[in-house]
Amino acid sequence: MLSSTMTGMAATGYCTALCSKSNFQTSCLLVFQTDHHGRNAPATKSLRRRSFTIIRAEIKYVNANEAKELLAVEGFSVVDVRDKTQFSRAHIKSSYHAPLFIENQDNDPGTILKRTVHNNFSGLFFGLPFTKLNPDFVQSVKSQFSPDSKLLLVCQEGLRSAAAARKLEEAGFQNIACITSGLQSVKPGTFDSVGLTELQNAGKAGLVTIQGKISAVLGTFLICAYLFITFFPDQAAKLLPAS
Repeated sequence: MLSSTMTGMAATGYCTALCSKSNFQTSCLLVFQTDHHGRNAPATKSLRRRSFTIIRAEIKYVNANEAKELLAVEGFSVVDVRDKTQFSRAHIKSSYHAPLFIENQDNDPGTILKRTVHNNFSGLFFGLPFTKLNPDFVQSVKSQFSPDSKLLLVCQEGLRSAAAARKLEEAGFQNIACITSGLQSVKPGTFDSVGLTELQNAGKAGLVTIQGKISAVLGTFLICAYLFITFFPDQAAKLLPAS
């Protein structure tokens, strides 16, 4: 249908190609120009009739099981765009590390102030480093993969991989997939991984992990105390005399 449309239009006019990019897809717009008599219109005249065809290349959003199939069956390669701390805790075996954000070690007054605030809140409680956009991200991926490579982008929550996909699409990569909700949604054993923890736990650090352990111990103690008082009330009365 596209071929016949182009042939019909070529008989009465000429074609110009315009390309535009949206957030997550690339569109090619073919504009055919003719005058009202069906003759080729001079380039200086305004367009009077338009016919266009849009060709889109969309990024795939898949769950963990679908992502596993992309690796095993369709030959996708894994590009991990997380920061180096999360990557070192756990990552998919044979994945290429190309962080979308890198640690911000700039020493101008504004950055120092922001880093201090960050380290006393997000850094302290969640173990998140103070980062900035990696200016070499696209070039790093290009150095390892050609634009027609099949790439599965992964991060911890799914946000960074989506942003990275947009940048790579703008750079000419067309075969891109991302895991919806990121590695935090991956069940243990889904992928062969490397690291000291499971993939879904690689984003957990800071005081929240200690708080979780304290809450688990305290909860266990309270449950045991409740069961002891319920099933052994006499002994509990001796240990906990009424004031």
